[in-house]
Amino acid sequence: MPDKKIVLITGRSVKQGVGISIGKELAEYQEATTILEVSQTDMTRLGLNEGDTVRLKSRHGEATVRCRPENLPEGMVFMAFGTTINQLIGSETSAAGTPDSKGIEVELEKIPV
Repeated sequence: MPDKKIVLITGRSVKQGVGISIGKELAEYQEATTILEVSQTDMTRLGLNEGDTVRLKSRHGEATVRCRPENLPEGMVFMAFGTTINQLIGSETSAAGTPDSKGIEVELEKIPV
């Protein structure tokens, strides 16, 4: 069985940023904040196809999202800021005032159809 642990980074994306301006309730924003970007190497290693649903688990919680291949380093995944990612990053700010949203170890599990 392949190792399912992977490093999650978060940040802004163009579609997520536009969604903030035009409305978080719109489908474009919801989609932008519930897509996990995964390297093609990791997609293959984990037996994933574009559009598969996966569960991410961190020490803070879990979230269910869809995945797609992107040009990322092996062992790293990306997801845009939004309510879904908040379930994974926790609330510790290390006195910075903002929770740490980079380098979060998560376990990725494909959800069978």
